[in-house]
Amino acid sequence: MRKIILVLITVFALLNEATAQRRKNTKQETKPKQEIEVPIDSAKWRAERYIVNRDSAYIDPHLGLKKLMGGNRRFIEGKSIRPRQNYETIKKLENGQAPFAVIVGCSDSRVPNEMIFDQGLGDLFIIRTAGQVSAAASYGSMEFATLKLGTKLIVVLGHTECGAVAAAVQRPENVPGHIVTLINEIKPAAAKSALLPGNPVDNAVRQNVIEQVNNLRDLEPILHKKYIEGEILIVGAVYDIHTGKVEFLEETLKNLPKFKASTNPKSK
Repeated sequence: MRKIILVLITVFALLNEATAQRRKNTKQETKPKQEIEVPIDSAKWRAERYIVNRDSAYIDPHLGLKKLMGGNRRFIEGKSIRPRQNYETIKKLENGQAPFAVIVGCSDSRVPNEMIFDQGLGDLFIIRTAGQVSAAASYGSMEFATLKLGTKLIVVLGHTECGAVAAAVQRPENVPGHIVTLINEIKPAAAKSALLPGNPVDNAVRQNVIEQVNNLRDLEPILHKKYIEGEILIVGAVYDIHTGKVEFLEETLKNLPKFKASTNPKSK
């Protein structure tokens, strides 16, 4: 009897040990592998986040364009780094600014420029009106940025489902106040795109951006000269309010003038 009891105890102990080992092995197999942390600001970290050097983007507008594209990719991929958004940057900029890009955009609250391009303090010189319609004050602001701040990239940024453009497409009667001036400025783009297939408002949004880019390239006496001589770039883009993606319009990226670096760029 004693031998039988000893055998049963031994078998029970062996079963418990085997069960414990199986649980241990299962736990090890299901435990997620720990990711290797990439050092912040290393070459790999910068490549994975499409980082373009800030000073290089200021000097060369083509690199500035890449910097905006990279920032928007970070934004839509959930990789935003929110650069230069701290007290140290505030103190650094208190004696002056040198934005690497001018954004001529719509006033729509759903299009926060620094967020969608993942930029920070002192990076973007922003001019906003409904439908990004420009007038004398807007033109003067762009000229100020290029002449006094040394900014070499101007981006006209429209967005899908723009209310001002929708009004130009629908052409309501008895438009109140000065709103009619906005609609009248956008009407030519709406008319030009009226027969295109697809969403009439979004078609007009794209055409409106293209028309505005062409107007700025021809704007005398400052922007036109700087553009044709390759000192600045003027391009257009459309922001999708559904996805967060900024599409730089191919029509405005063709046949760009060869960039001519300034011999005396503004110090940052």
